[in-house]
Amino acid sequence: MTGPSTPTTELVTFGETMALFAARRTGPMRFARDFDLGLGGAESNVAIGVARLGHRAAWVGRVGADEFGDLIRSTLRGEGVDVRAIADPDAPTGLMIKGRRTADLIDVRYYRRDSAGSRLCAADLDPELIRSARVLHVSAITPALSGTARDAVRHAIAEARAAGVLVSLDVNYRKALWTPDEAGAWLRETVGDVDVLFATEAEGRLIADVEGPSELAGALAKLGPRHVLIKFGAEGAMELSGGVELRADPYDVTEVDPVGAGDAFAAGWLADWLAGAEPAQRLSTACAAGAFAVTSQGDWESLPRRADLSLLRRPADGVSR
Repeated sequence: MTGPSTPTTELVTFGETMALFAARRTGPMRFARDFDLGLGGAESNVAIGVARLGHRAAWVGRVGADEFGDLIRSTLRGEGVDVRAIADPDAPTGLMIKGRRTADLIDVRYYRRDSAGSRLCAADLDPELIRSARVLHVSAITPALSGTARDAVRHAIAEARAAGVLVSLDVNYRKALWTPDEAGAWLRETVGDVDVLFATEAEGRLIADVEGPSELAGALAKLGPRHVLIKFGAEGAMELSGGVELRADPYDVTEVDPVGAGDAFAAGWLADWLAGAEPAQRLSTACAAGAFAVTSQGDWESLPRRADLSLLRRPADGVSR
């Protein structure tokens, strides 16, 4: 007799992942001469983070039938992510250009209009993949890309809820994609159908215009989410779950590149939820993952593995021997 089947994946996510050109020189972008080529995308960052922390993650998306699309597929597979990518012959892979205007100011430009990723639609999603997972993670970037992408998010959430799959949403507001009013309207329509909500204070106020982080978390929880995570950046984070509020102090690290910290935070929290960790441990791991993400260039390269988490309690001389 065989035992119950194991889900092919624990976390499913989908969205647009782009080729990323990062300027090596600090200053105006027009003076940049050398770039590092990589990739970046909020949802694929989460998939990598969850995979590195020991869980099975799948990413679904559209890429161009081009070299950048090949780069995205091969890199994600190399990180242990189950890649369900459609190579679109009629649209290119989107581009992200990242520079450093000053030592303390990151300048990010997106070139994603009519990209392959923006053509994502509900038919691209495998219902069985979603139903067999334990977590569906989405971001509010995807519905801002196009009408078909918005329909895909709605369809995926409905499939997950019907199957009892935990639904996680990261607000991830992008002003280049839609206005605060547009984003707020969609979020208020959707937040009642999610179990876990990740947001900064400013993002949370797109949904509920309430002052004070505790009051804001309470207002958001009343709309439906069982777990509300409010991120304070370098000041730590808080979680409201089941009426119980937890706070976590930040880790003391040297920030090199802040892009991707929120995705790392979500990955850390979700990985610990999958592992059955206690709330305080989940929040601590989320903050640790976010701290690791800012310590080097790149959106996901510094995401930690389990063995890395203790490194933030480093020796006084900063040398691991």
